[in-house]
Amino acid sequence: MIRSITATNYLGESIKMELARPEKSGFIVASITGLGPGKANINTTEVSTDDGGLFNSARLPSRNIVLALIFMWKDSIEEARHRSYKYFPIKKKVKLLIETDTRTAEIEGYVDSNEPNIFSKSQGSDISIICPNPYFYSVEGDHSEVVFSGNESAFEFPFSNESLVENLMEMSITRNMVEQVVTYDGDAEIGVTITINAIGPATNITIYNTGTREIMRLDTDKLEAFTGAPLDAGDEITICTVKKRKSITLLRSGKTTNILNCLDRNPDWFSLAKGDNVFAYTAESGAGNLQFKINHQVIYEGV
Repeated sequence: MIRSITATNYLGESIKMELARPEKSGFIVASITGLGPGKANINTTEVSTDDGGLFNSARLPSRNIVLALIFMWKDSIEEARHRSYKYFPIKKKVKLLIETDTRTAEIEGYVDSNEPNIFSKSQGSDISIICPNPYFYSVEGDHSEVVFSGNESAFEFPFSNESLVENLMEMSITRNMVEQVVTYDGDAEIGVTITINAIGPATNITIYNTGTREIMRLDTDKLEAFTGAPLDAGDEITICTVKKRKSITLLRSGKTTNILNCLDRNPDWFSLAKGDNVFAYTAESGAGNLQFKINHQVIYEGV
């Protein structure tokens, strides 16, 4: 069950429309379309000598969300109508945060139309929003992190130390593993962000997805030739495999450098499938000098 919809306009101004308490916002959400998985475009080629066809590709088109609102306002219906213009301005970006019983997800789009029915007995407006990225992103899963080697934060509020003689409260956990399971609960595959912090010299790093046998190799000889120095303490490498955002950068002495050309030819850009994904990393030398972690978001096909 959908509990509320929060709309944030391009200026950062927000309004929360609770379905059970419409008097708080002045808008009754009569109906919403476009929140489900939608319809995919399946491309096939017909075969003249046989029944049916051959599958070529599949893609999801842009999502169209339509909100049917009814105005209710203790002072003026006209004021409520003007508020809809404020939070859903034509051509501008808007973010929708949708809270249900089990999920809290958000999506960004652009207001395609805002059509009020001014002369209707119960005035309202149909608001159409086009979302170029058709997926919903989980708010809770925005900072999902798996630490292979390094310090993992463990301090939480509220906190307490139940013993007067033992130190039971953990500030952080030091991990030293070269293989870990990354569990993903989303509906569709998504890329990851890999962060490698060097605390000493290391050479030729290789990252594996052991389940799919995908491999990504970083040639540190190319890195040294390109940047003028080998990988050493204080360097941070960030690899993003998310579609439309693929990149690999080096942060050294406060300066960020694009080092995409330091990857081996034809690298595999990892993505997470639903369930358990096993990743591992190694280096020709200095593997113990690398702190390694993977971050990912969670995406849904519908709420």
